[in-house]
Amino acid sequence: MGADCVSVEMRLRRIVAGVLLVLLAACGKLVPPTMPPPPSDTAKGAGVFRGPDIGALRIASDDAAAALASFRESCPRLIARTDASLLTSAADWKPACDAAATWPAAAAPGFFGRFFETVRIGDGKAYATGYYEPEIAGVRRRQPGFDVPVYGTPPDLVRAKPGDAPPNSAGQQPLGRYDGSGKFVPYHDRTAIEQGALMGKGLEIAWVADPLEFFFLQVQGSGRLRAPDGSVIRIGYAGQNGLPYTGIGSSMRAKGLIGSGPGQYSGSMQGIMQYVREHPDEGRDLMRENKSWVFFRETVGDGPNGALGVPVRARSSVAADPKFVPLGAPVWLALDRTVANGLWIAQDTGGAIKGANRFDTFWGAGADARTIAGGMSGRGEAWLLVPKGTLQRLGRK
Repeated sequence: MGADCVSVEMRLRRIVAGVLLVLLAACGKLVPPTMPPPPSDTAKGAGVFRGPDIGALRIASDDAAAALASFRESCPRLIARTDASLLTSAADWKPACDAAATWPAAAAPGFFGRFFETVRIGDGKAYATGYYEPEIAGVRRRQPGFDVPVYGTPPDLVRAKPGDAPPNSAGQQPLGRYDGSGKFVPYHDRTAIEQGALMGKGLEIAWVADPLEFFFLQVQGSGRLRAPDGSVIRIGYAGQNGLPYTGIGSSMRAKGLIGSGPGQYSGSMQGIMQYVREHPDEGRDLMRENKSWVFFRETVGDGPNGALGVPVRARSSVAADPKFVPLGAPVWLALDRTVANGLWIAQDTGGAIKGANRFDTFWGAGADARTIAGGMSGRGEAWLLVPKGTLQRLGRK
C-alpha cells in the first residue's frame, strides 16, 4: 500500500471516530458503564448510613475489654474471609487486627475509637433474642434412662447434583438424599428420625435422658452432656437435615396458647417447656411441626465454636445474618432489655437469625444463662462498627 493510500485510510479512521463521538454526544454525556446495584438482601443493598461517633456510645471499660478479646480471637478468620454483606474487604480489617494483637485491655475503649466508625443498616431497628449452652443429662453409651440418640451427620445427607433439584433461595443445591431408585428426595424430617429412620446405622455419638431438653439443645446448636458420674461431653453443631426451621413459640402463638389469659403460657422458653410437660401428646406434635433436625459432633476447647470458627463468649458474642453483618465485626446494641445493651462481636449465625438488625445474644452456660437467654426479647437500635474509611469508600457522607 502506497503512502497516499495510508493517508486516506488514516483520514477515514479519524472521520469515523469523529462521527461516533458526535453520535454519542447527541445521546447524552459520555459515562463509563454503570455497575449493577447491590442485591437488596445485603447490608449494602439495604442502605448504609452514618451512625453516632464512637465516643457518644460511652463504651464501658469492662464491656470494651471483653469485646476486644473476642475481636482478637476473630481476626485470623476476619482478615481471610469474604464479606457477604458487601460492606468491607478482608484487607480493611487488617490495621485493627494488627493493633488488637498487643492492645492493652485497660485501654480497650480507645481501641474502638481509634479504628472504627459506626454505620446504621436500613432503619437500624433491632430485634434481639438470646441463646446459651445447655447442659443436660447424657452419656456416651446407651444405658437405662438414656434412650434418646444424639446423631452425627449421616453419610447419605448430600446436596443434590445439578439438574436433580432446583437451587434454593441462596443459590445452593438443596440438602437431601438419594432414595433406592436414585431419585433425589428431601431428607428424613423430625418425625421420621424420632420414629427410628436412622436407628441402628452407627450414627449415635451419645444418648440423652430427656427428649424435650434435647429439642432445645438442638435449637441452641451446641451444649454439654453430663453423665451420672459427673463426666461431661461437649457437642457442637455438625449439620442439619435441610428442612425448614419452625419456631415452637410461633406455632403456639398461632394456636392461641401464648398470652396472659386463662390456660395460656408465656412465650419464653420456660413457658413453652411448661406447656409441653403438661400436655405431652400435644407437645410432641407441636415439636414435630419443626421438621428441622440438627446433627452433632463431639467438640473440645473452652467454649462452643460459632459459625466463624472461633469460640463464642458469654455476654460478648452475638449471632447475626452474615449478609447484613460482617462476621467478626463489633455490634452496638441499645435495647429495651438493658441487660443486652453494649458492645458485642458477631461470631455466629442461626437458622432463625435472618435479615438486617436481627441478633441472637450469647449468655454462656448455667442456670443464669438459661434464664436470661430463655426470656430474651429486646427491641431497639443497632449500629455496626466498621473500619474507618468504610463510609467514604461507599460514598456515604
